[in-house]
Amino acid sequence: MSTLNVVAKPGEAQLEMARVFDAPRELVFKAYTDATLVPRWWGPRYLTTTVDKLEARSGGSWRFVQRAPDGGIHAFHGVYHDVTAPERLVYTFEYEGMPGHVMLETVVFEDMGGKTRVVVGGAFQSAADRDGMIESGMEEGAEESNQRLDELLAELKLN
Repeated sequence: MSTLNVVAKPGEAQLEMARVFDAPRELVFKAYTDATLVPRWWGPRYLTTTVDKLEARSGGSWRFVQRAPDGGIHAFHGVYHDVTAPERLVYTFEYEGMPGHVMLETVVFEDMGGKTRVVVGGAFQSAADRDGMIESGMEEGAEESNQRLDELLAELKLN
């Protein structure tokens, strides 16, 4: 199992996360773009994720809603700017609980001969926005999502 590597240089409005998955690139890309698979890995385990919309095409939009056991709701949405299967996704990311703080996210799927290196780049509007995202527990949430994605990919490879 690979661990998440996060690079966030002080004072910059960007961050990069990278991780290797033991699955072919096409399968990892599918997990990111298939509305039936996203709820099985996106977000921490204690939250239930529902895909309200997922139009994985340039100009398409997406919206995911997470529900906590206490009834709390967290929703996220964005617009796809580029979808190049199975190589790259570019989309905006906005947490509806803090509107106006939009990140442009680029996900690159690198073929490693049966494995896939996923590099996620986030371009924030400011270093303060980026730091706020990090302080909110983003790294822990991303690592847990990636662990869940590992489990899903292993299951999908068996089928």
